[in-house]
This record gives sequence, C-alpha cells and structure tokens, in this order.
Amino acid sequence: MRDRRVLVARPANSDAFYLPGGKPEPDESYAEAAAREVREEVGIVVDPADLTLFTEIVAPAHNRPAGTTVRLICFLGGKTDDTPVAANEIAELDWFTSAQAGRCAPAIRLLLAELVTAGLID
Repeated sequence: MRDRRVLVARPANSDAFYLPGGKPEPDESYAEAAAREVREEVGIVVDPADLTLFTEIVAPAHNRPAGTTVRLICFLGGKTDDTPVAANEIAELDWFTSAQAGRCAPAIRLLLAELVTAGLID
C-alpha cells in the first residue's frame, strides 16, 4: 500500500483487477508464495519474513463457473519505494482506493472493504 491505496493488477485475459499473487509451489509457505508472485508479476522484491497475515477471504471466483470460489491469503508489509512494473501475464497495474472497487474481482472488493474498516486505505 502507498498513500492509502493498494496495488492491483489486471491480467491480460481479464476485465477485472486482482492482487498480484498466485498459488504456492510445493513446500512453499503462503508468505513465500506471495513474495515470489509479487516479484514475478510486478518486479518488486519482498522478504517473506517482513509479511504479516492480514486476512483470509473466500469469495466467488470471477469469470468462473457458478459455485467456483477463490481463497485469498492476504498479507501486509514488505514496504518498498520501488516502482512496480507489469510483467508476465499482467497487462495493467494501478493504485486503488475503495472508490474503484467496482473494477475489481469479488474477492478484491471484500479485501478493499476490510482495508477501509482497518483504516488502511480510503
């Protein structure tokens, strides 16, 4: 997060924004997976030891068959002044407040609401 905004990413094959992230590799912790995915998708190096669990969200998966859910394990921390750059499947990056929630996948809308409630974003 920066300036009370959260970094979101839109994959090339999607009309919605998500958080940078993905599934853990075998024997990889959730924090290690988050750090690796942030590095791969936006080019920012984050130390997994600097990440703190914020929340876990289960919500309908965007553009998937009805009844399909997604589970997000969301972290805070890993602060840096580096400028993120879209890489791999990421077509677009932006910094969102809750005002842009309508442009996000359902799980990210829930996350934005939790960040507002926690007083972390506008």
